[in-house]
Amino acid sequence: MPEIPDNMRDNLHDEAQDDAYDEMYEAIPLSEVLESIVMSAEDVEALRRAKRFLEHPGLTARISDTVGRPLESGLRMLPARWQETIALATETALFKGLEYSIKTMGRHPKVCRSHNLLHKALVAGTGAAGGAAGVAALPLELPISTCIMLRSIADIARAEGHDVSLLEVQLSCLEVFALGGGNRADDASETGYWMVRGALSKYVSEAANHIARKGLTERGAPALVRLLAQIASRFGVVVSEQAAVRLIPVVGALTGGTINFLFMDHFQDVARGHFVVKRLEEKYGTELVRSVYQELGI
Repeated sequence: MPEIPDNMRDNLHDEAQDDAYDEMYEAIPLSEVLESIVMSAEDVEALRRAKRFLEHPGLTARISDTVGRPLESGLRMLPARWQETIALATETALFKGLEYSIKTMGRHPKVCRSHNLLHKALVAGTGAAGGAAGVAALPLELPISTCIMLRSIADIARAEGHDVSLLEVQLSCLEVFALGGGNRADDASETGYWMVRGALSKYVSEAANHIARKGLTERGAPALVRLLAQIASRFGVVVSEQAAVRLIPVVGALTGGTINFLFMDHFQDVARGHFVVKRLEEKYGTELVRSVYQELGI
Protein backbone atom coordinates (compact mmCIF):
# COMPACT_ATOMS: atom_id res chain seq x y z
CA MET A 1 0.00 0.00 0.00
CA PRO A 2 1.50 3.38 -1.02
CA GLU A 3 2.49 5.67 1.81
CA ILE A 4 0.50 8.93 2.22
CA PRO A 5 2.76 11.98 1.96
CA ASP A 6 3.22 13.95 5.18
CA ASN A 7 1.63 17.13 3.78
CA MET A 8 -1.50 15.23 2.69
CA ARG A 9 -1.69 13.49 6.06
CA ASP A 10 -1.59 16.87 7.82
CA ASN A 11 -4.32 18.24 5.56
CA LEU A 12 -6.56 15.24 6.21
CA HIS A 13 -5.98 15.63 9.96
CA ASP A 14 -6.86 19.34 9.83
CA GLU A 15 -10.05 18.66 7.83
CA ALA A 16 -11.15 15.96 10.25
CA GLN A 17 -10.47 18.28 13.19
CA ASP A 18 -12.46 21.09 11.53
CA ASP A 19 -15.38 18.70 10.94
CA ALA A 20 -15.29 17.68 14.59
CA TYR A 21 -15.34 21.31 15.72
CA ASP A 22 -18.26 22.09 13.35
CA GLU A 23 -20.28 19.19 14.75
CA MET A 24 -19.52 20.28 18.31
CA TYR A 25 -20.64 23.88 17.74
CA GLU A 26 -23.74 22.83 15.82
CA ALA A 27 -24.81 20.82 18.86
CA ILE A 28 -24.62 23.88 21.14
CA PRO A 29 -27.79 26.02 21.17
CA LEU A 30 -27.35 29.58 19.94
CA SER A 31 -28.44 30.93 23.31
CA GLU A 32 -25.59 29.17 25.11
CA VAL A 33 -23.04 30.47 22.61
CA LEU A 34 -24.29 34.05 22.94
CA GLU A 35 -24.59 33.87 26.72
CA SER A 36 -21.11 32.42 27.25
CA ILE A 37 -19.45 34.91 24.95
CA VAL A 38 -21.20 38.17 25.73
CA MET A 39 -24.05 38.28 28.25
CA SER A 40 -23.43 37.72 31.94
CA ALA A 41 -25.34 34.98 33.75
CA GLU A 42 -27.05 37.59 35.90
CA ASP A 43 -28.32 39.50 32.87
CA VAL A 44 -29.44 36.30 31.15
CA GLU A 45 -31.51 35.44 34.21
CA ALA A 46 -32.93 38.97 34.31
CA LEU A 47 -33.91 38.59 30.65
CA ARG A 48 -35.53 35.24 31.39
CA ARG A 49 -37.64 36.83 34.14
CA ALA A 50 -38.53 39.69 31.78
CA LYS A 51 -39.70 37.24 29.14
CA ARG A 52 -41.85 35.48 31.75
CA PHE A 53 -43.53 38.81 32.59
CA LEU A 54 -44.05 39.70 28.93
CA GLU A 55 -45.26 36.32 27.71
CA HIS A 56 -47.53 35.26 30.61
CA PRO A 57 -51.28 34.88 29.99
CA GLY A 58 -53.02 38.19 29.34
CA LEU A 59 -55.33 40.07 31.63
CA THR A 60 -58.33 38.19 30.20
CA ALA A 61 -57.01 34.91 31.58
CA ARG A 62 -56.17 36.39 34.96
CA ILE A 63 -59.58 38.01 35.44
CA SER A 64 -61.39 34.92 34.16
CA ASP A 65 -59.47 32.76 36.62
CA THR A 66 -60.40 35.13 39.46
CA VAL A 67 -64.03 35.46 38.43
CA GLY A 68 -64.36 31.74 37.80
CA ARG A 69 -66.04 32.05 34.40
CA PRO A 70 -65.25 33.44 30.92
CA LEU A 71 -65.69 37.15 30.28
CA GLU A 72 -67.80 36.62 27.17
CA SER A 73 -70.99 36.75 29.23
CA GLY A 74 -70.07 40.19 30.55
CA LEU A 75 -69.03 41.43 27.12
CA ARG A 76 -72.45 40.46 25.75
CA MET A 77 -74.08 42.58 28.47
CA LEU A 78 -72.29 45.79 27.51
CA PRO A 79 -74.70 48.48 26.22
CA ALA A 80 -75.11 49.00 22.46
CA ARG A 81 -72.36 51.12 20.89
CA TRP A 82 -70.37 50.79 24.10
CA GLN A 83 -67.23 49.98 22.12
CA GLU A 84 -67.35 53.49 20.62
CA THR A 85 -67.59 54.96 24.10
CA ILE A 86 -64.66 52.87 25.28
CA ALA A 87 -62.57 53.79 22.23
CA LEU A 88 -63.11 57.51 22.85
CA ALA A 89 -62.51 57.17 26.60
CA THR A 90 -59.33 55.15 26.00
CA GLU A 91 -57.80 57.66 23.60
CA THR A 92 -58.73 60.53 25.94
CA ALA A 93 -57.18 58.70 28.90
CA LEU A 94 -53.97 57.98 26.98
CA PHE A 95 -53.62 61.61 25.89
CA LYS A 96 -54.24 62.86 29.44
CA GLY A 97 -51.70 60.33 30.70
CA LEU A 98 -49.10 61.43 28.15
CA GLU A 99 -49.74 65.10 28.94
CA TYR A 100 -49.47 64.41 32.67
CA SER A 101 -46.29 62.38 32.29
CA ILE A 102 -44.49 65.00 30.21
CA LYS A 103 -45.33 67.68 32.77
CA THR A 104 -44.41 65.68 35.87
CA MET A 105 -41.91 62.93 35.06
CA GLY A 106 -38.26 63.49 35.81
CA ARG A 107 -38.69 65.67 38.87
CA HIS A 108 -37.12 62.92 40.98
CA PRO A 109 -34.51 61.32 38.68
CA LYS A 110 -32.72 59.38 41.45
CA VAL A 111 -32.88 55.61 40.95
CA CYS A 112 -34.86 53.92 43.72
CA ARG A 113 -37.21 51.03 44.28
CA SER A 114 -40.60 51.28 42.60
CA HIS A 115 -43.62 51.86 44.83
CA ASN A 116 -45.80 49.12 43.36
CA LEU A 117 -48.05 48.54 46.38
CA LEU A 118 -48.74 52.24 46.82
CA HIS A 119 -49.84 52.59 43.21
CA LYS A 120 -51.95 49.43 43.47
CA ALA A 121 -53.71 50.90 46.50
CA LEU A 122 -54.35 54.20 44.72
CA VAL A 123 -55.78 52.62 41.59
CA ALA A 124 -57.84 50.19 43.66
CA GLY A 125 -59.32 53.19 45.44
CA THR A 126 -60.38 54.82 42.17
CA GLY A 127 -61.84 51.49 41.05
CA ALA A 128 -63.85 51.13 44.25
CA ALA A 129 -65.27 54.63 43.83
CA GLY A 130 -66.06 54.02 40.17
CA GLY A 131 -67.49 50.58 40.86
CA ALA A 132 -70.05 52.05 43.22
CA ALA A 133 -71.39 54.15 40.33
CA GLY A 134 -71.46 51.23 37.91
CA VAL A 135 -70.00 50.73 34.45
CA ALA A 136 -71.27 54.15 33.29
CA ALA A 137 -68.59 55.78 35.48
CA LEU A 138 -65.76 54.14 33.52
CA PRO A 139 -65.20 57.09 31.10
CA LEU A 140 -64.69 59.35 34.13
CA GLU A 141 -62.62 56.90 36.14
CA LEU A 142 -60.37 55.70 33.30
CA PRO A 143 -58.28 58.89 32.83
CA ILE A 144 -57.52 58.97 36.57
CA SER A 145 -56.61 55.28 36.69
CA THR A 146 -54.50 55.63 33.53
CA CYS A 147 -52.50 58.52 35.00
CA ILE A 148 -51.83 56.52 38.18
CA MET A 149 -50.79 53.48 36.13
CA LEU A 150 -48.51 55.60 33.99
CA ARG A 151 -46.84 57.02 37.10
CA SER A 152 -46.31 53.47 38.33
CA ILE A 153 -44.87 52.42 34.96
CA ALA A 154 -42.51 55.42 35.07
CA ASP A 155 -41.52 54.48 38.61
CA ILE A 156 -40.56 51.00 37.37
CA ALA A 157 -38.61 52.49 34.45
CA ARG A 158 -36.69 54.70 36.89
CA ALA A 159 -35.97 51.71 39.14
CA GLU A 160 -34.38 49.99 36.11
CA GLY A 161 -32.03 52.94 35.65
CA HIS A 162 -33.86 54.84 32.88
CA ASP A 163 -34.01 58.65 32.83
CA VAL A 164 -37.75 59.34 32.85
CA SER A 165 -37.20 63.00 32.02
CA LEU A 166 -36.34 61.92 28.46
CA LEU A 167 -39.19 61.99 25.92
CA GLU A 168 -38.05 58.63 24.51
CA VAL A 169 -38.51 56.98 27.91
CA GLN A 170 -41.87 58.68 28.47
CA LEU A 171 -43.15 57.28 25.17
CA SER A 172 -41.75 53.87 26.11
CA CYS A 173 -43.90 54.09 29.24
CA LEU A 174 -46.92 54.73 27.04
CA GLU A 175 -45.97 51.69 24.91
CA VAL A 176 -46.61 49.45 27.91
CA PHE A 177 -50.37 49.95 27.48
CA ALA A 178 -50.11 48.40 24.00
CA LEU A 179 -47.71 45.64 25.08
CA GLY A 180 -50.12 44.64 27.85
CA GLY A 181 -53.20 44.87 25.65
CA GLY A 182 -54.83 42.31 23.39
CA ASN A 183 -56.28 38.98 24.54
CA ARG A 184 -55.82 35.22 24.33
CA ALA A 185 -57.62 35.04 20.97
CA ASP A 186 -54.97 37.17 19.26
CA ASP A 187 -52.62 35.59 16.72
CA ALA A 188 -49.35 35.10 18.61
CA SER A 189 -47.34 35.78 15.42
CA GLU A 190 -48.85 39.27 15.29
CA THR A 191 -48.92 40.15 18.98
CA GLY A 192 -45.60 38.92 20.38
CA TYR A 193 -43.51 41.41 22.33
CA TRP A 194 -41.09 42.20 19.51
CA MET A 195 -43.85 42.29 16.88
CA VAL A 196 -45.86 44.87 18.83
CA ARG A 197 -42.78 47.00 19.45
CA GLY A 198 -41.88 46.84 15.78
CA ALA A 199 -45.39 47.84 14.73
CA LEU A 200 -45.33 50.83 17.10
CA SER A 201 -41.80 52.05 16.34
CA LYS A 202 -42.76 54.20 13.34
CA TYR A 203 -45.62 55.89 15.21
CA VAL A 204 -43.49 56.46 18.32
CA SER A 205 -40.77 58.07 16.22
CA GLU A 206 -43.24 60.38 14.44
CA ALA A 207 -44.87 61.39 17.73
CA ALA A 208 -41.49 62.03 19.38
CA ASN A 209 -40.44 64.32 16.52
CA HIS A 210 -43.74 66.22 16.71
CA ILE A 211 -43.66 66.64 20.51
CA ALA A 212 -40.01 67.73 20.44
CA ARG A 213 -40.88 70.46 17.93
CA LYS A 214 -44.34 71.59 19.03
CA GLY A 215 -45.11 70.00 22.38
CA LEU A 216 -48.62 68.73 23.13
CA THR A 217 -50.44 71.89 22.10
CA GLU A 218 -52.14 70.16 19.16
CA ARG A 219 -54.02 67.10 20.33
CA GLY A 220 -55.35 66.55 16.81
CA ALA A 221 -51.88 66.49 15.24
CA PRO A 222 -51.71 63.49 12.87
CA ALA A 223 -48.55 62.06 14.47
CA LEU A 224 -50.17 61.99 17.92
CA VAL A 225 -53.50 60.74 16.62
CA ARG A 226 -51.83 57.80 14.86
CA LEU A 227 -49.78 56.80 17.90
CA LEU A 228 -52.69 57.04 20.35
CA ALA A 229 -54.95 55.13 17.95
CA GLN A 230 -52.42 52.29 17.68
CA ILE A 231 -52.03 52.01 21.44
CA ALA A 232 -55.75 52.46 22.12
CA SER A 233 -56.63 49.64 19.72
CA ARG A 234 -54.90 47.19 22.08
CA PHE A 235 -55.41 48.93 25.42
CA GLY A 236 -59.11 49.29 24.63
CA VAL A 237 -59.45 45.48 24.60
CA VAL A 238 -58.53 45.19 28.27
CA VAL A 239 -60.61 48.27 29.13
CA SER A 240 -63.61 46.50 27.61
CA GLU A 241 -62.83 43.46 29.73
CA GLN A 242 -62.59 45.66 32.81
CA ALA A 243 -66.05 47.05 32.05
CA ALA A 244 -67.52 43.66 31.21
CA VAL A 245 -66.49 41.95 34.43
CA ARG A 246 -68.47 44.49 36.46
CA LEU A 247 -71.63 43.34 34.70
CA ILE A 248 -71.29 39.63 35.50
CA PRO A 249 -73.80 38.89 38.30
CA VAL A 250 -71.76 36.14 39.90
CA VAL A 251 -69.01 38.58 40.84
CA GLY A 252 -71.05 40.83 43.08
CA ALA A 253 -68.36 40.54 45.75
CA LEU A 254 -65.61 41.31 43.27
CA THR A 255 -65.52 45.09 43.52
CA GLY A 256 -64.22 47.62 41.05
CA GLY A 257 -61.26 48.03 43.37
CA THR A 258 -60.30 44.37 43.00
CA ILE A 259 -60.53 44.57 39.22
CA ASN A 260 -58.37 47.68 39.16
CA PHE A 261 -55.86 45.92 41.42
CA LEU A 262 -55.56 43.11 38.84
CA PHE A 263 -55.40 45.72 36.09
CA MET A 264 -52.49 47.49 37.76
CA ASP A 265 -50.69 44.25 38.66
CA HIS A 266 -50.84 43.15 35.02
CA PHE A 267 -49.36 46.36 33.62
CA GLN A 268 -46.71 46.54 36.35
CA ASP A 269 -45.53 43.08 35.30
CA VAL A 270 -45.42 44.14 31.65
CA ALA A 271 -43.53 47.32 32.59
CA ARG A 272 -40.95 45.36 34.60
CA GLY A 273 -40.31 43.06 31.66
CA HIS A 274 -40.23 45.88 29.11
CA PHE A 275 -37.75 48.07 30.96
CA VAL A 276 -35.43 45.19 31.81
CA VAL A 277 -35.28 44.45 28.08
CA LYS A 278 -34.67 48.15 27.31
CA ARG A 279 -31.91 48.31 29.94
CA LEU A 280 -30.17 45.28 28.47
CA GLU A 281 -30.53 46.70 24.96
CA GLU A 282 -28.59 49.77 26.07
CA LYS A 283 -25.86 47.50 27.43
CA TYR A 284 -25.63 44.81 24.74
CA GLY A 285 -27.52 46.08 21.69
CA THR A 286 -30.97 45.14 20.43
CA GLU A 287 -29.84 42.35 18.08
CA LEU A 288 -28.12 40.30 20.77
CA VAL A 289 -30.84 40.85 23.37
CA ARG A 290 -33.55 39.83 20.91
CA SER A 291 -31.63 36.70 19.87
CA VAL A 292 -31.11 35.54 23.43
CA TYR A 293 -34.69 36.45 24.39
CA GLN A 294 -36.11 34.30 21.59
CA GLU A 295 -33.95 31.34 22.56
CA LEU A 296 -34.72 31.44 26.28
CA GLY A 297 -37.35 29.20 27.79
CA ILE A 298 -39.72 30.45 30.48
